Amino acid sequence: MAQRRQITFRHRFWRRCGLIGRKHRSGGRENQQPKRLTSREVALNTLIKVAEAGAYSNLQLNRALQDAELSRQDAGLATELVYGTIQFQRTLDDTLRKLITKGFDKISPWVLSLLRLSAYQMLYLDRIPPHAAVNEAVQIAKRRGHSGISGMVNGVLRNMERQLADLKRPNDDQDPITRIGLTHSYPNWLVKRWIKVYGEEKAEAICAAGNNPPHASLRVNLLRISREKALELLAGAGYEAMPSPLTPYGIIVSGGGNLAAADGYGKGLWSLQDESSMLVAEVCAPAPGMRVLDCCAAPGGKTSHLAELMNNEGAVIANDVHPHKRNLVEEQAQRLGLTIVEAVTGDALELALRFNADSFDLVLLDAPCSGFGVIRRKPEIKWTKKVEDVSAIADLQSRLIKEAAKLVKPGGTLVYSTCTIERQENEDQIESFLREHHSFELDTDWPGNVLEPLRLAGVIGDSFDGSVQLLPQHFGSDGFFIARLKRKQ
Repeated sequence: MAQRRQITFRHRFWRRCGLIGRKHRSGGRENQQPKRLTSREVALNTLIKVAEAGAYSNLQLNRALQDAELSRQDAGLATELVYGTIQFQRTLDDTLRKLITKGFDKISPWVLSLLRLSAYQMLYLDRIPPHAAVNEAVQIAKRRGHSGISGMVNGVLRNMERQLADLKRPNDDQDPITRIGLTHSYPNWLVKRWIKVYGEEKAEAICAAGNNPPHASLRVNLLRISREKALELLAGAGYEAMPSPLTPYGIIVSGGGNLAAADGYGKGLWSLQDESSMLVAEVCAPAPGMRVLDCCAAPGGKTSHLAELMNNEGAVIANDVHPHKRNLVEEQAQRLGLTIVEAVTGDALELALRFNADSFDLVLLDAPCSGFGVIRRKPEIKWTKKVEDVSAIADLQSRLIKEAAKLVKPGGTLVYSTCTIERQENEDQIESFLREHHSFELDTDWPGNVLEPLRLAGVIGDSFDGSVQLLPQHFGSDGFFIARLKRKQ
C-alpha cells in the first residue's frame, strides 16, 4: 500500500496557491442558517460533482469549502479526502469489489462515492480510527438514503474493518503492469505506455510521484524585487521559503497561508507558477526589444515571464482561443507592471492568417496536451483521459506547430512545450515536424542557468539535443517537455 497521508498537507498547498479560498460569511436572518456540513459531507458532495458532472476537483472543492465555512482543520480533512479518494480510485474500487461480490457496477454513484471516501480513510489515513470512518459513513447514508442503503454501507465497511490488515497487504505476484496500476492506482493502459517508453522502474517512479502532494512555488518578478529580498519578505510574513534548485527565478514555499492573498502577490512582486513551467520562458531566452508571440497564452504565466525577461521592452502578443480568458492575461500583466503585453483572442490554427509570415523573433507554442505531467494537481485526469484522446490531441498539436512555424523569422526561435510526459505528444511530435520542415533544427544553445541543474540531476547528459523531458520525480515539480528550435537563415 502507498505511503500514509498527512490530512492537512494538501489543504495547505491549495490555500497557498489561491485555489482554495478563505472563509467568508454569507448573509441570512438569525436562526435560519442551514445545518453546517461536516468535512466528510463536503468531500462527498465534491466527489459526486466530479464524478457525475465532470467538474474540476480543485474548482468544485474551492466552492464547496467557501460555502461550508469549515474550520481550518476540517477543511484540511475535506481537501485530503477529495484528492486522495480520486487519486486512489482504482485501488479503492479493487478493494471494494472483493467485499461486494455482486452488483458493484449497479451501485448508485453517490453511494459508491461514499464507499470510496470511507475506504480511503481506512486504508490510507492512520490518524482516523476505522470505526470513526464507518460510523460517519453510516450516518451520512441514513441522512441521504433509506435504511437499506445505510445497512449495506454498514455491512461493507464493517467487513472491511475486520479484514483491514489483509487488505493493506501488497500483492507482488501480479504482472508489472497490474502491480503498478493497483499499487499506485493508475489505469493499465497508461502504465503499459510508460513502461514501454521509460522502463518498469522509472514508470513506477512516475506513478508514485504523481500521487505526492504538490509543493507550492512562486516566480519572482525581478523587475521589482530580487529573489533574496523576496525570501526575506516571505520569512518575515511567516512562510518557510527556500530558493528553487531548478530556476533562479523560483522560490519553494511551505507553511503559512494563501500566497495569492499575500501583499507581495498583490504588489506584483511574484507570481504563482510551478518550477517546470518557469523553465519554458527561460529556454525561450527572449531579449529586450524582440517581437514575441505566445500562441496559447492563458492564464498568462509564461506570457508575463517572457515580458519580465525582456525587461518590459519590445512586444509580447498573447493569444488564446477563449475570449473570457483574455482578461486573465491582461490582469496578470497589469498586476506585474508589464506594459508590452497585448492580449488577443483567436484560434491558434489561424494565427498565420492574422499576422504576417516571418514576423516574430520568437514564437512560443505551449500546446494543449493530455496533462499527464500534472496529475498530482488534477488527479481526475487519470480516469477521464482515454488512449484515443492522446492521438486526437497529438493530431491537433501537429497542426498547431506547423502554423506557428510560419510566423518565425529566419534566424528566429520556435519553442514547443507541453505539461505531459507522453512521447507521442512530445519527442514524436518534434521528430515529425523536423522531417517535414528542413528549415528548422533543434537548438542546443540553451541558457547555462537552465542546463546546469538539469545536468547535475542527471536529467540531461552529453547527448543533449535541444529538448528535455522533465518527469515529476526529478525535482518534485510538474512533468514538462520543452524543445527549442531555430529557423535557419
